[in-house]
Amino acid sequence: MKASYLLLGLALASTAPAVMAQAPTEDETILHAWTWSLDTIAANMKDIAAAGYAYVQTSPVQTCYVGDGGGMALFSEEGDSVMGKWYYYYQPTDWRIGNYMLGSRDDFRNMCDSARHYGVKVIVDVLPNHTAIDHTAVLPNLDNAVGGHENLYHANGFTPIRNYNDRLECTTGEMGGLPDVNTENPDFQYYYLQYVNDLINLGARGFRYDTAKHIGVHSDPLDPKAERNNFWDVATGREGVKGLTLLMPDSLYIYGEVLQDKNVPEKEYEEYMDMTASSYGHVLRDALRAGKVNEDMLTNWYHSSTPDHLVTWVESHDTYCNAHESADMTDEMMRMGWVFLTARQHGRPLFYSRPAGSTRENYWGNNRIGARGNDEFKHPEVVAANKFRTAMSGKAEEITTAKEGAVIEICRGDAGAALVNFSDKEQKVKMATSLPDGEYADAVYGNKFKVAKGNLEGRVAPMTSYILYAN
Repeated sequence: MKASYLLLGLALASTAPAVMAQAPTEDETILHAWTWSLDTIAANMKDIAAAGYAYVQTSPVQTCYVGDGGGMALFSEEGDSVMGKWYYYYQPTDWRIGNYMLGSRDDFRNMCDSARHYGVKVIVDVLPNHTAIDHTAVLPNLDNAVGGHENLYHANGFTPIRNYNDRLECTTGEMGGLPDVNTENPDFQYYYLQYVNDLINLGARGFRYDTAKHIGVHSDPLDPKAERNNFWDVATGREGVKGLTLLMPDSLYIYGEVLQDKNVPEKEYEEYMDMTASSYGHVLRDALRAGKVNEDMLTNWYHSSTPDHLVTWVESHDTYCNAHESADMTDEMMRMGWVFLTARQHGRPLFYSRPAGSTRENYWGNNRIGARGNDEFKHPEVVAANKFRTAMSGKAEEITTAKEGAVIEICRGDAGAALVNFSDKEQKVKMATSLPDGEYADAVYGNKFKVAKGNLEGRVAPMTSYILYAN
């Protein structure tokens, strides 16, 4: 380890951030600014704040594999004029801030300064589980810090996972060609924690842990090189390593990609972090495709954890990009799903920003890493839903449906309601509501509704959402 970096680590251990953050709440929403550069996020921070997002989530900002000659396409094939692939930033070669795809350490600092100015908190996508497929691309600083290249990986780190329900394979084996880091090595934990604390000192206030289910918890079997499965204790501030501890752990929002499979100890992960509600997202997308929903379908969270420990989404970057599971769905469908999720009492909704110019025929759109996504993150219905969630804090939800499940109402006590027409036809509705009697004007379009004797009446346009507030 270079002396300069050692001094940096000591400084991070003792330096408290100048601005104290409040503990996160369930009423907040997250904008996933997928592949936006740090400069692009900073330039759009005013719009992000005005749209009602409490958090903006970046893509991974650590040093990463330089693939396709450093090309900046989201995705390319041989012969394309611009080469590149978005997922190279999920292949670390070192844990320091800055990469060629998204920006430098100074760019990160400037983005956090902009976020602080507009009252937005920054979540960083982090991934300690693995390195680049080409492990020879790992930089000497990292190798030296962990006691040599052979100590960077689990004993099984180059053995491909064949059974994802085998917890030893899942937490210590090679995933999709990505060699598995020995996250239980105290030297690695120390080096990684310096990176995280550097992010916090510059302004990060939360972390999304990629491939979290691939890092073991206490009940998991031990890799031959490990003495304890204690990475999560260190990463979340429950214990220190070599005199270094996580900064301001009580003020950070931390969640993990713990995709729902058999034999994943979700309750143990819940002790450390919130988790992604991947099964719920799948069910919601099915309802949006069908244009209707059974009430019971979407009140069940399909998770062993309580909803206050879940990050909810209509789609994620993985469902959009990997197998294009959700990419065939329209922006209107995503918007309806967002209003529904965000109007609900529990969960923490995350809005995935699709590429600018994307269509159902061209998923990659303008196909440039660093560019801002499309305008959907600030669509009036999306903005209205974000603000509704904040305004309805603490109000109990009640979900009802009409027109054979085509129209859904989410009441938040007697204070307000969201209406979503999942169908592609205009609907005239008369449905039970907890809103007080009176005349209502939708907060987005000014559409008129009437409530009398516990029934809500009005017309709703196809694939459109409405927000109503009680006077």
